[in-house]
Amino acid sequence: MITIKLENELGDILEERSNDNDTYLALKRREYQQGEKIVIETDNPGRFVWVKLDAAIPKSLVLLKTTRWEYPVILEENLKKAYSPNVFSGDRHYLTATYATEKEIFEYRNLALNAHDQKNDTGAYPHAFANVETRDDATFFARNAIDGMIANEDHGSYPYQSWGINRQEDAEITIDFGKDVMVDKIALVLRGDYPHDSYWTHVTLEFDDGTQLLLQTTNAMGRQFFELDSRLTSKVTLKNLIKNDDESPFPALTEMEVYGHHIKY
Repeated sequence: MITIKLENELGDILEERSNDNDTYLALKRREYQQGEKIVIETDNPGRFVWVKLDAAIPKSLVLLKTTRWEYPVILEENLKKAYSPNVFSGDRHYLTATYATEKEIFEYRNLALNAHDQKNDTGAYPHAFANVETRDDATFFARNAIDGMIANEDHGSYPYQSWGINRQEDAEITIDFGKDVMVDKIALVLRGDYPHDSYWTHVTLEFDDGTQLLLQTTNAMGRQFFELDSRLTSKVTLKNLIKNDDESPFPALTEMEVYGHHIKY
């Protein structure tokens, strides 16, 4: 059984629908209010679920570590700047949650992709977090680096949201997969709003066992791919970011992709 709910800030259930494998909420003449949240409940912890909680957010495959996952409706102006202006707007809404098939769970793909990631760890994975985010501005949150968007010739609000490091030399970003995965390739899209931006010439990729790889990066606008020896890890961290010697103090990361597959135990 899988359930999708809309609750108010007091936890009162406003709308609810359940089904065996997939469910939805269809709302008409219903505008969202401050403090409301969407809740997904599953029959067991550790389920993989396809979620699409708003028409303006791409469908995402997430691992839910517990049986209840909350997603606050995005109404605050600071948060909305990193999303389409249409996000959670209007009075007609359609939300879906569907259990993933075994084929979908274990197929080779970008394991870092999660357009429904939030700033804090809410128990849905993959999840991106960092030790710095510029001015606590949503357009520079770590989650932007795994939202699937690679537009990088500008910076700031949607569609150019990125991970910004606020000039911090020890900045690092981690992608937590929620469980062990097998990975063999990554792709980086560096923000390229030149000459406003700078870029990194070298970065270090670290795995959960402490193993590190030094990667050489450039000011290329597209994806920069790096093939890896296949390895098991539950997370990856990008750190030791070496900036190019130029006048701009603003290197940034638009997107990070990690390719591989989940493993069966």
